[in-house]
Amino acid sequence: MTGTAPAPLRVGLVGYGLAGSVFHAPLVASSPGLVLDTVTTGSPERAAQARAGHPGVTVAGSPEELWERADELDLVVVASPNKTHVPVATAALEAGLPVVVDKPLAGTAAEARALAALADERGLLLSVFQNRRWDADFLTLRALLADGELGAVQRFESRFERWRPLPKGGWRESGAPEEIGGLLYDLGSHVVDQALVLFGPVVRVYAESDVRRPGAEADDDTFLALTHANGVRSHLWVSATTAQLGPRFRVLGQSAGYVKYGLDPQEAALREGLRPEPGTPWGVEPEGLWGRLGSGESPLTGGGTPVETLPGAYPAYYAAVEAALRGTGPNPVTAHEAADALAVLEAARRSAREGVAVTL
Repeated sequence: MTGTAPAPLRVGLVGYGLAGSVFHAPLVASSPGLVLDTVTTGSPERAAQARAGHPGVTVAGSPEELWERADELDLVVVASPNKTHVPVATAALEAGLPVVVDKPLAGTAAEARALAALADERGLLLSVFQNRRWDADFLTLRALLADGELGAVQRFESRFERWRPLPKGGWRESGAPEEIGGLLYDLGSHVVDQALVLFGPVVRVYAESDVRRPGAEADDDTFLALTHANGVRSHLWVSATTAQLGPRFRVLGQSAGYVKYGLDPQEAALREGLRPEPGTPWGVEPEGLWGRLGSGESPLTGGGTPVETLPGAYPAYYAAVEAALRGTGPNPVTAHEAADALAVLEAARRSAREGVAVTL
């Protein structure tokens, strides 16, 4: 006799802007073990969008309504603006609710560690949505490294570049420190997290950070050079002002290198309204964008061997969160890991401001 599947875990989502509507709501809704129960937003337009996109969902005007119904929920996802992450996550934990927080978890490593301590004290899950760990190209690179295809890695280059010559405005591009805007904490959160996952702790940080676009307030063109404890050097670029985009990854080892152009296809698919469905291909990249592995010649002149890109797997994050909540798997991204990445971002900001390399 087979047992019946457990009831889906009920999720409350705080915020229905870009992060909430494009990433979290669709991924939660497509997870068999989760159900999107409530969305909180103060915007009538976004409330209407939530109801249209997720029929039957409850819409609340503020997070406080979730705390009043804490016994009806199993998880809260914080996808509101960066400056609200710490206070909303704190309130959720104090209400006895496990929490997923969009990156960056906090503005400082100290705040992240305080949140981690609160979650540990309450015995509650606190996970950070570092979805780029499940990018197709990153999964492929991890597999190549695990198989020793490059030999000992000497240098890791990672670029998250865009061509957006005109600022869009809004809190993400605000120069007000309390907004935690700018690309260093936005795209930088991804590239630093990926570097730490691949190559471990960082001992030295150097950064150059600029505000290039007329009318912009926050950094829109930033470079980081990280020295890892194991000797690997990571060179990371995040930019909105790149007229000619470089490779997403260029990884150089003692025996071979791997070069990969183009961004993971999952965000574009989600923005188009596509959803992951069981049995349907998801996160699959066309052959023309596969990276190349080889030595001694540029991939742009035919050098190296094409490496099939593994499918991207954003749904795996929430599947892992569900498993952690049910006690059958680990937290996929801990607050302690997020704090380590934030320590690097803080050091990068100081390095850029003072023109010095910072030792951690």
